Amino acid sequence: MKNFLSMMAFVMPMFLGAQTAFHNFGEVKLHGDANVGFHTDFINDGNLDNNNEGLAGFYSDNDIRSISGNNRAVFNDVEIDAVNDVELYASLGVTNDLSFINGKVFTSRDNSNTSLDFINHNVYAGEDDQRHVDGYVSVTGSNNFVFPVGDDNSLRPMMLSTQGSASTFKGAYFAINPNNAPYNYDTAQKQIFLDNVSNTEFWDLEGSTETRVTLTWDNNSDINDISSNINLLRVVGWSESEGKWIDLGRTGVSGNLNAGQVTSNIFTPNNYTVITIGSEFSNGVLDNVNLIFTPNGDPTNETLIFEGLEQFSGNSLTIFNRWGNVVYEAVDYKNDWRGESTGRATINKKKDLPVGTYFYTLDIDTGDGSKTQRGWVYIHR
Repeated sequence: MKNFLSMMAFVMPMFLGAQTAFHNFGEVKLHGDANVGFHTDFINDGNLDNNNEGLAGFYSDNDIRSISGNNRAVFNDVEIDAVNDVELYASLGVTNDLSFINGKVFTSRDNSNTSLDFINHNVYAGEDDQRHVDGYVSVTGSNNFVFPVGDDNSLRPMMLSTQGSASTFKGAYFAINPNNAPYNYDTAQKQIFLDNVSNTEFWDLEGSTETRVTLTWDNNSDINDISSNINLLRVVGWSESEGKWIDLGRTGVSGNLNAGQVTSNIFTPNNYTVITIGSEFSNGVLDNVNLIFTPNGDPTNETLIFEGLEQFSGNSLTIFNRWGNVVYEAVDYKNDWRGESTGRATINKKKDLPVGTYFYTLDIDTGDGSKTQRGWVYIHR
């Protein structure tokens, strides 16, 4: 355990119960090789900006170490060596390196405004099941980044791809059934191409910039309950406005049922309350998905829409009338059919089809084989 303090500041010791806190009220600047070791709680009501150099360490062999105050403290290098953990009641910023030596960093799971902040996509080391951030992490920069997040004694990293410009994201991991209160993210409510959604865990990812995300699983994830074939796994997101899980796609998957990772297509995190791992249907089990649409000229439900179809690499759609005649065909269907007739055997092409029931076959290229969905569609004008 290190014992050193080398800094110039206007500080004041403050007693919190039987414990002494190091309370900063003024301007603090660490220069060059300056090192400061906090062997007590730290309260920052002064100014600790992004221009600090040197290292700040938070240490304890026995006590829970806390960081609080009205302002975020920002250090260059940071060490966490507190056997019984560090609790953040105010955000802590790191502009260079962070070392997990002993203990976790806890933040509130009810308020993402308090977080461990990695500034400029900097580096960290030492994370594992016993040493990670149990709560929220933020990152600012343009490089790829792995969130060192977990819940209790389980590290469950979430990875972001390289960004086109400097962006800020914030995230946390929850080893909680998303169906349970207060979350109530009903895993039975999902787009039609989704088979299952994890009822074991989810991640919160915040950010206004489009990105790809990679989610991980381990033995505690019960991936076999989602799919016995990892090539059917997808990243999915809960849409509060639609009240259902949305398919965010799959650009890559690796591992086995015990451990692995899956990468999404590009999406905007702020459009989804939380994200997790789901699965698409396996081949041949998509029959009898029935749809209704109303191409009557009003602003809603004007075209035949297969939700999530854009996440797949290709498709072909055929629609029949009740006598088996083809009334519409499309390769790479764009969710844009308005109920007009275009089939080869149709006499009045481009004319609106009458109200009634029609039947369809949708062949989908998943990138790992193909599947066929069948059902009926009712046109109501």
